[in-house]
Amino acid sequence: MRRSRRDERRIRICIPIVETTSEGTLVAIKKADALGDLTELRVDYLDNPELAPLLEGRAKPCIVTNRRKEEGGRYKGDEKERLHILKEAVDLGADYVDVEMRSRESFLKALVAYRSANRKKTRVILSYHDFQGTPPLRVLQRVFDRMNSWGAEVIKLVTLAQSWEDNLNVLSLIPYARKRKKKIIAFCMGEHGKISRVLAPLMGIAWTYASLSEGQLSAPGQLTVQEMRKIWRRLR
Repeated sequence: MRRSRRDERRIRICIPIVETTSEGTLVAIKKADALGDLTELRVDYLDNPELAPLLEGRAKPCIVTNRRKEEGGRYKGDEKERLHILKEAVDLGADYVDVEMRSRESFLKALVAYRSANRKKTRVILSYHDFQGTPPLRVLQRVFDRMNSWGAEVIKLVTLAQSWEDNLNVLSLIPYARKRKKKIIAFCMGEHGKISRVLAPLMGIAWTYASLSEGQLSAPGQLTVQEMRKIWRRLR
């Protein structure tokens, strides 16, 4: 498979920031801004999240995520406080907020309504994670259709690959979303899922995720920025 320079320009990398302190986060953001196209601020990793200084002066677009423990995150507080943090991100002009589809319906409605009522430019990523396995394609399509009905700007659908074939099910969502004119992020986690992390950007997902280093992974099977770029260079 050969990539053109035009293909290379379309590939976007988001680097998750998984530091536990504000000081470490600011250092990591500077490194990520130099290496990637977006950063994902994982608020659920921070001991004392103060968003304002972390979002000021950023060089690249930023996603604010306060991931629930049930979907691979570290947030252990109540939903009222979790919603408050995401609303604060909207007020501070975060480029994106990522919220899980399996949050309470009232939670999702409140966040979307808050963004709309205040006429903020923050875009919503509606996400779905399955850490147990990968459902059949028809089930994934139903999940996508349900997510699409919420009107989020980007849909993120990520599952755990327990076989090579699982990657095909998830990657098949990319043309499915394109036909419906919806931006999608879709790939698999785990060792078997690494190949989908490489191929999905070539198939047109909005962006992929890669870590700053092996010790800063935010999900199983995540490759580093350096590893991703090295593989793509070899595919040229």
